Amino acid sequence: MERGDRQPLVRKSSSSYRTFPDSPARRLDKEYLRSLHNKRLYLAVFAAVLGNFSFGFALVYPSPVIPALEAHPSPALRLDQHTAPWFGSVFTLGAAAGGLSTMLLNDCLGRKLSIMFSALPSALGYALLAGAQGLWMLLLGRVLTGYAGGVTSASIPVYISEISHPGVRGMLGACPQIMAVLGSLVLYALGKYPPGLVLDWRWLAVAGEVPVFAMVLLLCFMPNSPRFLLSQGKEEEALGSLCWLRGEDTDYAREYEQIKDSVRKQSRRVSCAELKDPFLYKPILIAGVMRFLQQLSGVTCILVYLQPIFKKTSVILKPEYDAALVGLVRLSAVAIAAVSMDKAGRKILLFVSAGVMLVSNLTMGLYIHFVPASHNGTVANTTLVGSANLPAEPTNYITLIPLLATMFFIMGYAMGWGPITWLLMSEILPLKARGVASGLCVVVSWLTAFTLTQFFLPVVNAFGLKVPFLFFAVISAGNIFFTGCCVPETKGRSLEQIEAFFRTGRRSFLR
Repeated sequence: MERGDRQPLVRKSSSSYRTFPDSPARRLDKEYLRSLHNKRLYLAVFAAVLGNFSFGFALVYPSPVIPALEAHPSPALRLDQHTAPWFGSVFTLGAAAGGLSTMLLNDCLGRKLSIMFSALPSALGYALLAGAQGLWMLLLGRVLTGYAGGVTSASIPVYISEISHPGVRGMLGACPQIMAVLGSLVLYALGKYPPGLVLDWRWLAVAGEVPVFAMVLLLCFMPNSPRFLLSQGKEEEALGSLCWLRGEDTDYAREYEQIKDSVRKQSRRVSCAELKDPFLYKPILIAGVMRFLQQLSGVTCILVYLQPIFKKTSVILKPEYDAALVGLVRLSAVAIAAVSMDKAGRKILLFVSAGVMLVSNLTMGLYIHFVPASHNGTVANTTLVGSANLPAEPTNYITLIPLLATMFFIMGYAMGWGPITWLLMSEILPLKARGVASGLCVVVSWLTAFTLTQFFLPVVNAFGLKVPFLFFAVISAGNIFFTGCCVPETKGRSLEQIEAFFRTGRRSFLR
């Protein structure tokens, strides 16, 4: 009798939140998910993530180009140990500015138009790089492509999460990272150095224009986010958008009513007083700290200075081939994450990811510390940038260790802390603050990346390459602790159920 008496109480408590029932089957049941037609949804996601392809291409542009510009015959374009760090790091400063502006763009223009807007600074930045006649044009081109990357970083994950349904949101949420990796791989493939670039560094910039224009063209035919349209009071347009994404012969009207009911409960603007509400500040803090820790793990530094790092450690293969190999490993790991994210869950992948990064960074740091310079190829009083021009003459197969450590680091990052931090940012942020908060998270991310990439080379030159890698290992250990204490599991949950969890603190919504 006691068990029978308790059960109705649980039902009554859950039914008091009719928008967030305790059973996911009562909202978007499995039969409905199976009935959906995803082809148009996949097309919309592909159109959007072309912006991430351009972002990945632009991010690692300095890796093969810095060695080419260090040997450039014109003094106006030649890079040295002082200007090369700026050429590598100023991109992230532009990305931070892009994230800052997206705090307004996401809610004023909408997610889709914000992505399309990023094409303007991106195209202009590539044009400056292609036609550069001086250092200022190189740096401005990097800033503008970085600005475009910041806008897409804040807009694309939100757009994908809002047009997707729980059955495929994890897989599609990994697509931005997959396309960013593809962009990096294409850059590595086209920019082999030495003996020379497959494409001259100017033509590399011209090649970067192609995905930008393809993105704008395709997005012209894609719908905007139904949730954003409802927040703007455009109900008929929102219903048409959801119909296009789900298919006319599906029960999309029910999902539309649930989204509409959720949007109706939230005001369009966030007041300062509301920021004291755990419903708002908890998910924003979690997303922001995840972006901070993701960059502190060192991934941007390693990707930007990948070839010089391999030169410094004198691995047994040529640095350009090592960079391409690492890119292939990164692509494979992101693909694994995309397939397993909706099955294994987000948290377990974050744990595995941080653990692999911890071991990899620790291995790299200890290798550089204990292996003699004659074996690992490091040269005393030689800067990391300057070492990029030195011939790689490894004397021992032990020099495979830095290559394997870097490969495993990138694999670990790409399995979890790469794609999942972007996905969780778009999942856990409440609708009323999603546009502003996603931009804020991107600002935090890229300011951190700028600081690290700017100080990475001076720290290496002053204290050695081991110091940053040991620091990255400590951060990876902190990532494990943060995941266990603060990150919720969102696998298979709708965005409305995730909001209900932070609004009420009731874990039954996430079960």
